[in-house]
Amino acid sequence: MTTHRITLAGEELTLTPKEFDLLALLSEQPGVLYTRTTILERVWDPHWYGPTKTLDVHVASVRRKLGDPRWIETVRGVGFRLVDPAA
Repeated sequence: MTTHRITLAGEELTLTPKEFDLLALLSEQPGVLYTRTTILERVWDPHWYGPTKTLDVHVASVRRKLGDPRWIETVRGVGFRLVDPAA
């Protein structure tokens, strides 16, 4: 059975289902750039027509919960990628 649990430095993070799905997608291939369109299609819906600001709000929330905003890098006008801030 798959559980929706994420731990960081031994501490379990409390994430909403969408936050979990977003972080799970970015962590599939750390360092790979995911476009905003790809993220919206895979995390929300392939036919998502809502505001893309929704994605920005969720990214900000996940960054806050990770404790360091550098975990999720923004590539302006393109999308986001998961990176190791210590690297």
